[in-house]
Amino acid sequence: MKISILTLFPEMFHGPFKYSIVKRAVDKKLVEIDLINIRDFGIGRHKVVDDKPYGGGLGMILRVDVLEKAVNSCKNKNVSFKNKKVILLDPRGKTFNQQMAKEFSKLEHLILACGHYEAVDSRIDYFIDEKISVGDFIVTGGEIPAMIITDATARLVKGILKPEVTNVESFSPFLEYPQYTRPRVYKNYSVPNILLSGDHKKIGEWQKAIALEYTRKQRPDLLGK
Repeated sequence: MKISILTLFPEMFHGPFKYSIVKRAVDKKLVEIDLINIRDFGIGRHKVVDDKPYGGGLGMILRVDVLEKAVNSCKNKNVSFKNKKVILLDPRGKTFNQQMAKEFSKLEHLILACGHYEAVDSRIDYFIDEKISVGDFIVTGGEIPAMIITDATARLVKGILKPEVTNVESFSPFLEYPQYTRPRVYKNYSVPNILLSGDHKKIGEWQKAIALEYTRKQRPDLLGK
C-alpha cells in the first residue's frame, strides 16, 4: 500500500513515522509513505500557493490550481479507480472512524491532502473523492490529522498485526474490555477474580459482557451501529 501526503510542511512528518508500527510497516515494505511538498507546485518565482479570498474575508486561501497539480503528480495511472482515494483533510468532512481505517487499509493508494491557511478553494471538490475530519475541533492544518489517519490505517494493512489483535480492539464494534497485569492487588484494588480462574470460556464471556456494558455507559451511540 502507498500513502501519499500532500503538505506545505513535510518536515513535520519525519519524527512520528520513524517509530512504532508505522516504521515497522515501512521497514517490511508493506506500506510506502510518500511526502509531497505542495509548494513545489507553487506559482512563479516565489512559488505562491495561496491568495486572498474573493468577496473579502480574513486569512488566505490555498489555490485550487496548485493543489490539483500536486494531487495529479502522485496519482498512479496503473492503479484502478476503486483501489485509490484522494482525501482532503477538512473540518467540514465526515468524521474519521475505525471502519474508514479498515476500508483505507485495503486500498493500493491513499492520497491525503493537508489543508492550511484559512481554507482551500472550494473548487478542489471536483478533484478529490471526499473530505474527512478527525473530530469536532479546529487545528492549524491538516498535518496532524493526516498523521492520525496514516497511523490508524497502516496498522491495519494485512501482515502488520495479527487479526486476533485487531479484532478485539475498541470500535470492533464495541469498546474494548478492561485489561489488567501485575501486581494482583494494588492499594486495595484487586484484579477481577474471573481473570484468575483459568476458565478461558468464562473469561471470554465476561470480556464480551463487560465490553458491551462499558460501551453502553461511555459510547451508547456505537450500539446503534
